[in-house]
Amino acid sequence: MKDARSKRVRWMRRLINVLCVCSGILCVSVQATQWPGNKSEFHGFDQYDFQTLELHCKVVVPKEISEGTPWIWRARFWGHEPQVDIALLEKGFHVAYVEVGNLYGSPEAVARWDAFYEFLTEEKGFYKQPALEGMSRGGLMLYNWASQNPEKVLCIYADNPVCDFKSWPGGKGVGKGSSKDWKLCRAAYGLSEEDALNYTGNPMNGLAPLAAAEVPLLHVVGDADVVVPVAENTAIVEARYKALGGSIEVIHKPGVGHHPHGLKDSKPIVDFILSADKNALKRQRP
Repeated sequence: MKDARSKRVRWMRRLINVLCVCSGILCVSVQATQWPGNKSEFHGFDQYDFQTLELHCKVVVPKEISEGTPWIWRARFWGHEPQVDIALLEKGFHVAYVEVGNLYGSPEAVARWDAFYEFLTEEKGFYKQPALEGMSRGGLMLYNWASQNPEKVLCIYADNPVCDFKSWPGGKGVGKGSSKDWKLCRAAYGLSEEDALNYTGNPMNGLAPLAAAEVPLLHVVGDADVVVPVAENTAIVEARYKALGGSIEVIHKPGVGHHPHGLKDSKPIVDFILSADKNALKRQRP
């Protein structure tokens, strides 16, 4: 009797292992909901704050994980104007964040994103192509990482994004700039004033890999923005990306400045991301 019970236990274990290997989705869903750190609430969803690889991280978990375990990766300003994040959580997306404050998209910041990406995709089973979301200086972060990892990007939503640090925080054009941030930015990159002015690694200079990978872009801008002027940032990216054959849409807000970010009705942004996700799922199916 005991031997028969042992055989049944061994058989069940083998069956469970086979189901885990073959089904994938079940295992990933269970794995992706197990998080360390402090648990709190993010607009009705479970948020986890934790450290991994010496990185300060946040992940918000949807109540039901969508097919493929999609996620949106916020570059900066956690929780600010969260309408898009909330809408995507309701659609089964995770929301992820890793702290890169005062690094302005520098190589160190990109390295942090590399480590966090590997953690989420390899250890937690997240989809290999996150949607990227960046507001203001977050544009430096998401574009600098994306240009080095174009095959890992689902789409980019950028809101009044900095696309050239000479514009902000440098203030070398018509924008206000920030002398304090300009000093911190140059320190993060290890650049002198002269080298910073001649630097060719800004987002507007790294668009070719994204166009080649057919990454769709969406920018939302305030036409009266004097902090991150459209003419020095988004307008240049738009012209260059179209010239490269890339897909970019720009939603203009007449008479609006740098704030508020986002849209009163975030549906166009959410639809843009969901469309990219739907197309990615189609490409994966035979």
